[in-house]
Amino acid sequence: MMVPDVVWIGIDAGKTSHHAVAVDADGRRLWSVKVGNNQAQLEELLARARKSGAEARWAVDLVCPVASLLIAILLGNGQNVVYVPGRMVNGMAGIARGEGKTDAKDAAIIADAARMRRDLTAVTVADELVVELTRLTAHREDLMADWVRGVNRLRALLGSIFPGLEAALNYATRSALSLLTGFCTPADISNAGHDGLAGHLVSHGVRRDRIDAMVTAALRAAAAQTVALPGEATTVLLIKQMARKLLDLNREIKDTDRLIASRFREHPQAHIVESLPGMGPILGAEFLVATGGNVLAAFANPGRLASYAGLVPVPKDSGRISRNRRRPKRYNRALRRVFYLAALSSIRPDGPSRTFYQRKRSENRIHTQALLALARRLVDVLWALLRDNRTFSPITPPQVTPAPA
Repeated sequence: MMVPDVVWIGIDAGKTSHHAVAVDADGRRLWSVKVGNNQAQLEELLARARKSGAEARWAVDLVCPVASLLIAILLGNGQNVVYVPGRMVNGMAGIARGEGKTDAKDAAIIADAARMRRDLTAVTVADELVVELTRLTAHREDLMADWVRGVNRLRALLGSIFPGLEAALNYATRSALSLLTGFCTPADISNAGHDGLAGHLVSHGVRRDRIDAMVTAALRAAAAQTVALPGEATTVLLIKQMARKLLDLNREIKDTDRLIASRFREHPQAHIVESLPGMGPILGAEFLVATGGNVLAAFANPGRLASYAGLVPVPKDSGRISRNRRRPKRYNRALRRVFYLAALSSIRPDGPSRTFYQRKRSENRIHTQALLALARRLVDVLWALLRDNRTFSPITPPQVTPAPA
């Protein structure tokens, strides 16, 4: 039997096991095997591929933590691995497998895609710092989702028994939550009075310059409601419990933010990224996660980076209709969010970003359009800063005029 020069091995990755299928240059299936997601079986799979004597080219459909051990073993042994997007697999599946679906069929489709395509992205060893930031930013995202859900639930409970106080407080601060751990009914607030409420807030570490305004607002709301609503006693217990949980969650979020900032600033170009208007350490960390940590190596020019972020219109031509543009549908939403939020933050103070935004508004652009235009501008600026290895300065460098001959 003739030994093929190259075999393509597609792997349908799973949480507990993977399915691998090897095909030759003509697409004939050579072997198919299911392996567990553990080091011993994955090394056996690698040994099986090496036994044939042919060059093995691997393809995976996942690069998430589920496939991290598989990818680490393959790359650690010098194997070539490419990533086949799930959308591509699904597009080929309707023709290749018909209505039936099995892991073996999906693995064969992945192998065929790697065999026929030459534009697939190569999988590389993940940077340790980027992996850490990926974990931390994902954890922070979960914490923020818990925070938003908790605050909404707290406001719903408080509004059911004391709508005046619910409308009077700012729940983005710890001060409001500290008040609700002790007082959340009109009767309790009225009975405590100014000194009682102020003492409670001081004991919880609330800044004294914020206490008077909060206490005055709470007493005013209590004076406007003398009716106790049904279910008040049980609701009070739930509100106080929820307020304490949110205070703990707030501390955890701040601790996570400090950890993200310290890790982010270990990156050699963190000071450049953070110097961009509107780009703090949290957005900077999310930027590194979305781009893999080395922007200049991953993207050939700023236009590619902007396109990846969904900030470049794509053609929509058909027949005699040409030169139409539309918003892209396929892009990295996390990266787009980074530049959008950076643009939103950068227009608050006076500076070049605010000037650019106001110019776009004067051109009859709505707020969102002007922000997206500014976000696209920030991509170019950040790219230039990283390329030149310098921090942002609002002052344009002076132009050097050549001396006359």
